[in-house]
Amino acid sequence: MFRFPRLALLPLVALVTVACAAPPSAAPGAGDGLQVTVSVLPLRYLVERIGGGHVVANVMVGPGDEPHSYEPKPEQLRALSRSVAYLTAGVEFEDVWMDRIADANRSMEIVDTTAGVDLLPLEGHGDHEGEMDPHVWVSPRRARILAENIRDALARLDPAHAEEYDANLAALLADIDALAEEMDAALGGARGRRFLVFHPAWGYLADDYGLVQVAVEVGGQEPSAAEMAALLNTAREESIRVVFAQPNLSTRAAETIAAEIGGRVVLVDPLAEDWLANLREVTASLAEALAEE
Repeated sequence: MFRFPRLALLPLVALVTVACAAPPSAAPGAGDGLQVTVSVLPLRYLVERIGGGHVVANVMVGPGDEPHSYEPKPEQLRALSRSVAYLTAGVEFEDVWMDRIADANRSMEIVDTTAGVDLLPLEGHGDHEGEMDPHVWVSPRRARILAENIRDALARLDPAHAEEYDANLAALLADIDALAEEMDAALGGARGRRFLVFHPAWGYLADDYGLVQVAVEVGGQEPSAAEMAALLNTAREESIRVVFAQPNLSTRAAETIAAEIGGRVVLVDPLAEDWLANLREVTASLAEALAEE
């Protein structure tokens, strides 16, 4: 996911030069709070739950942004210059931009929030097989690890509020565990069932509950005619009636497939800002779709 054209690298050079001239990152507790930057909105949700009023979390890929064509904006680089840490989730655009993100603020700590997470290969066809799936946050079990890594980073950067971060983490983990129980009740009886997605963003959720995600495209690469025929055959054989698509990506191909199988398109967003509420909604949509098969 999140791949950028090489030509997009050129305009950023001047922006990074400007950002490097900005003041050094803020000290813990300065201004409106500890300034950090995260890659995607689900990470900001976790950071804000743990950091409370002591942390300000800026996000790179914001609401409605198109990750595939994403380019950092000047104001985002200025925010990097004030950040004490950049929290990465390992999404693909970071493979391209990480050196430049780090160059925007040499004193900024780079925190890998996925440390300790058991990563899965990106599912699909073509040259993208074997790449690691970046959508770790759609799994409550793995989101627990992200949250613990975030707490550790915030406590290290701002030890004066470490006890509050610990308490906030405990409350968040309780919510995550409650969500996991709800998801298990809704999806636990569907082990081995397949569901059709346009983009393979839900592999970790599927792994948690023994489901099988069947992807139409991977990394912007649409299936060949033979692959499309196989997908349609799978959908018909298993009476799949729902194609899950993302609101920030084109739904035309998903609608075409849905028409072929006599089904419908349901929009689900792996990058939604309210992580907890979003996974509840996705679970309800998925459980409903599996009940229709």
